[in-house]
Amino acid sequence: MPRPTKCRKVCHLPGTLSFVPGESGEDEEAVILTVDEYETIRLIDREGFSQEECGEYMQVARTTVQQIYTCARKKIATAIVDGLPIRIEGGNYQLCDGRANYFRCGGCKKRRFERRE
Repeated sequence: MPRPTKCRKVCHLPGTLSFVPGESGEDEEAVILTVDEYETIRLIDREGFSQEECGEYMQVARTTVQQIYTCARKKIATAIVDGLPIRIEGGNYQLCDGRANYFRCGGCKKRRFERRE
């Protein structure tokens, strides 16, 4: 019997939950990107975290981050190459309450994002 999946910490929910290619209709079957996959892409590709730092931030092992990241990149590549819509939903995550202090962020990023908006 496999171990239960550990909940991943997410501090930033996406502002946009779906992306549709310009020449494709919304009738196409969408590629589903989970919220924790989105957070991994955001932290590594946008924020410049290493996989180890991302794992520490999301409170999971680096190997788990690597699996999530690889899966997310494959989904995004499939959507781009095949011209499919992307929907962000679901996943095993826990939204940060904004009180945590983690390295490299000067406090929880959730607080910083809320101040900007």
